[in-house]
Amino acid sequence: MDLIPAEFLPALPEMALALAICVLLLVDLYVPDRLRDLSYLVALGGLVLTALAVGESAVDGRVEIFTRSYVSDPLARFLKLVALVMVATVFLYSRSYLRDRGLFKGEYYLLGLFATLGIFVMISAASLLTMYLGLEMLSLSLYGLVAFDRNNATAAEAAMKYFVLGAIASGCLLYGISIIYGVTGSLDFGSVAAALGRGETEDLGVLAGMALIIVGIAFKFGAVPFHMWLPDVYEGAPMSVTLFISTVPKLAAFALTLRVLVEGLGPLADGWEPLLATLAVISLALGNVVAIAQTNIKRMLGYSTIAHVGFILLGFAAGSRDGIEAALFYTVVYVLMAAGAFGVLILSSRAGFECENIDDLKGLNQRSPWFAAMMLLLMVSMIGVPPLAGFYAKWWVLAALIDAEMLGLAIAGMVFSVIGAFYYLRVVKVMYFDDSDGGAELVPGLDLRAVVSLNALLVLVLGLSPEFLIQLCTDALG
Repeated sequence: MDLIPAEFLPALPEMALALAICVLLLVDLYVPDRLRDLSYLVALGGLVLTALAVGESAVDGRVEIFTRSYVSDPLARFLKLVALVMVATVFLYSRSYLRDRGLFKGEYYLLGLFATLGIFVMISAASLLTMYLGLEMLSLSLYGLVAFDRNNATAAEAAMKYFVLGAIASGCLLYGISIIYGVTGSLDFGSVAAALGRGETEDLGVLAGMALIIVGIAFKFGAVPFHMWLPDVYEGAPMSVTLFISTVPKLAAFALTLRVLVEGLGPLADGWEPLLATLAVISLALGNVVAIAQTNIKRMLGYSTIAHVGFILLGFAAGSRDGIEAALFYTVVYVLMAAGAFGVLILSSRAGFECENIDDLKGLNQRSPWFAAMMLLLMVSMIGVPPLAGFYAKWWVLAALIDAEMLGLAIAGMVFSVIGAFYYLRVVKVMYFDDSDGGAELVPGLDLRAVVSLNALLVLVLGLSPEFLIQLCTDALG
């Protein structure tokens, strides 16, 4: 580490990840197809190296470098470590799935690492420009991942929809950033907040910029009415790509919301908190209601994601430190639950068969009772039933709303959670009470079996003892 100047040390994780990407590029260029596992191992090794770099770069308090465009603080380190764990989990889940479909190529892992680098840049962004650069790196990587199966017309269609709508949202975000820069004369969050706090800005221009930025944030989260891409992408993309999109980018979306709105546009909280509350309620309503009508489980989980995003936004709308801590806790727990749910779907798929419909899980308890139990834990946790982690995630958000005297929002959250229980319980009913259609017993490899089991059981452990994760979230937010 002595070779790295002290002022660059906080950015060591990004450097390590960029180095891993370069090594993977070279390795994948020369390795033959029969040794493609080497690319997979290099990708996992790069994630381990980056995790060590996160630990080595730890500094006390908050440090800003690169002319106040990059920040290293406890929140950044916490989110980066969670992101690395989840990306490694996604890679472990995806290996057998990609191999069975002839998609086991280094490009999947390369795009995944590029997306992770974009997420890292967003997490440590201290200026609007840095945030935008990280967001575009993430988005471009995801577009490529969705279209990764070049022979799949549905995936190509989903990628085009995602690209076109994503370009519009990025344009709105960039236009909003330019307006804020024009009004405040600065791009870094601290200076923007200081200018807004002094009231040295034109109200109309600031509000227009804020509205456009919220459009970009809502799109990246998948909040209504900017959700149109999400169900189509979830359904059209290969299962391993849907797994990636449904998990790690949500951490980046949380960082985007916190850095831009709370740190940068904090003095305008009276303006953006009601907007987030509105987006949250309509996301809860549409996500939970429309999910009931879905027969494709990937689309159902897509609309479920929209509903969960509503709960995360409710935490920000509470306008308190407790609300932000609750939103962080909810984001981490949701990422864990979504990874487990799609992991079971990947496990239930096999060469020549895609587990895409709810009916494909018929009689899973008869064929593989252990994995049916794991899916049961995940579905019940998403409902919010104690003593699982999903219950405490919703409880903490609702408690923050009640403490902020937002009883109406808390009631809306509870009502739509009850409505959402229907489609989760339908999956449970199909697994336990419907006869099997003759599907084979699930016989995954030891690594996939262990990761799926650990993933689901961790939801139970965090529900029985949530204090550990709660303390991590509290410490991360300083």
